[in-house]
Amino acid sequence: MTATTLNDLFIHALSDVYSAEKQLTKALPKLARAATNPDLAAAFTAHLEETRGQVERIDRVVEVSELKLKRIKCVAMEGLVEEGQEQIDEIEKGPILDAALIAAAQKVEHYEIAAYGTLATLAKKLGYNDGMKLLLATLEEEKATDEKLTLLAKQELSEAEVGK
Repeated sequence: MTATTLNDLFIHALSDVYSAEKQLTKALPKLARAATNPDLAAAFTAHLEETRGQVERIDRVVEVSELKLKRIKCVAMEGLVEEGQEQIDEIEKGPILDAALIAAAQKVEHYEIAAYGTLATLAKKLGYNDGMKLLLATLEEEKATDEKLTLLAKQELSEAEVGK
């Protein structure tokens, strides 16, 4: 990446998170299928719809800011998705896998919270005020999803056997 201006950095970061969200739309159905806790499966399914909306919101940010995204692949999300898939492949279905899936999903949320926080700050600095408002809306959704996952984690961990 060659960024010589804040605008270059903003476009790169926005392109990166766009890729991340697109990858997530493919990963969330797999997480939902792997979950045994019905509340967790439902949370993944609901987050899929929210993520599709976030992709559309990025499209609106691009439109209102009159930008053009770059075709890049978010390697951070690729790694997080791969890590989640490894857990699905290696851990038997049940409460331990559910706990691992929650942890994997929270890593994704924390990455997205960092990304959208940075994007909103850059948008404000660059004067993309309409884009900033859209990015802040997504940031709030990501924080809310993280809180829901924390509640599910507490529930799941209380139900999991403590095998030593």
